[in-house]
Amino acid sequence: MAGLLLAACSGAAGLTGATAGAGNPTGSTAGATSAPDSQATVTFSPASRSTVGPDAAIEVRATIGRLVSVVVRPKSGGKALAGTLSSDGLSWVATPGLLPLDTSFVVAASAVDSDGRNKVVTSSFTTVKPKAVLRTVVNPGDGALVGAGMPIMVSFNAPVTDRAAVEARLQVSMSQPVAGSWHWFSSKVVHWRPKTFWPAGEKVTVNLRLAGVDAGGGVWGGRDRTYGFTIGDRIVSTVDVTAHTMTVTSNGVVLRVIPITTGKAGYLTRGGIKVIMTKERFRVMDSTTVDIPANSPDAYRLKVEYALRLTYSGEFVHAAPWSVAHQGHSNVSHGCTGMSLANAAWFYSISHIGDVVQYIHSTRSLEQGNGYTDWNLSWSDWQGGSAL
Repeated sequence: MAGLLLAACSGAAGLTGATAGAGNPTGSTAGATSAPDSQATVTFSPASRSTVGPDAAIEVRATIGRLVSVVVRPKSGGKALAGTLSSDGLSWVATPGLLPLDTSFVVAASAVDSDGRNKVVTSSFTTVKPKAVLRTVVNPGDGALVGAGMPIMVSFNAPVTDRAAVEARLQVSMSQPVAGSWHWFSSKVVHWRPKTFWPAGEKVTVNLRLAGVDAGGGVWGGRDRTYGFTIGDRIVSTVDVTAHTMTVTSNGVVLRVIPITTGKAGYLTRGGIKVIMTKERFRVMDSTTVDIPANSPDAYRLKVEYALRLTYSGEFVHAAPWSVAHQGHSNVSHGCTGMSLANAAWFYSISHIGDVVQYIHSTRSLEQGNGYTDWNLSWSDWQGGSAL
């Protein structure tokens, strides 16, 4: 709506502005002559009584005569908008900036004609009332240190209909620029990831310039946000479910090969690229939370140490001292990746949320959205989900 050409509004009809002329000094009405009205005429943009977006440009022009002053302020009171009157008095332009949503404004323009006769002309306009004000929840948080597989995840409180308009306002900048793009998972969720895992030491800044954006469907952006995070060492671990090993690398160098056990028949561990979602020094593992009844022979309730969550469905890497005899030889868990207490403590100590744990040789697929599963989409499919 900014820059919209709007209809001219003359001050001639229904508006005050005529000034009293010099007349009979005695105050007698006999033979008195009324001073002619001012011929000054002005136009307003936005047009009077129009509804505009928060980025509307506000301009007043003198088509006959010249402007002396212009005041634009909220109808309910408050500070007048800043603006500039041209040196020739032919125009006044408000300083560019976003207007508050759902607010009525009154414009009062004082103008004089060529004979110096003054007229005050008024107009009004209202900014749009949104169905919802767009707000965001972002992950990772500001100042976080995360792993090389961490996507940027933005969730909205209201559906985004005009994805292109919103995506154009989402900016990612990096200390070591790499290729990457946004991918929409729904009208309320969009992620950004690089083409390949983040470089170690990358510093990332995210600017969400959503103030005043028309997201479509009556939803408008509320405010801008800027935050940043840092990528740690590029720790990528590979779990081979048939070899019963986890090979841990940092910046391409193998640190340790750990004997592990994964899911047994009926509880196979999912294959694919997973990302550490949470770190918990202790966690109670309860089989009822993964649909194994308490009266089942497979039921369990255990307090485990060094738990790193990989899926929403309940797959973790954690210490499993009870299965050390099977680690490196067979799969006996209910889907988690178990290792000795010493190995789990070490792995926990070097791990960050966002580190990559990729599983190979599993016959069970990882469901999209069951965790931070962004890397399981090919680069072409990832870009194909972008709004732009």
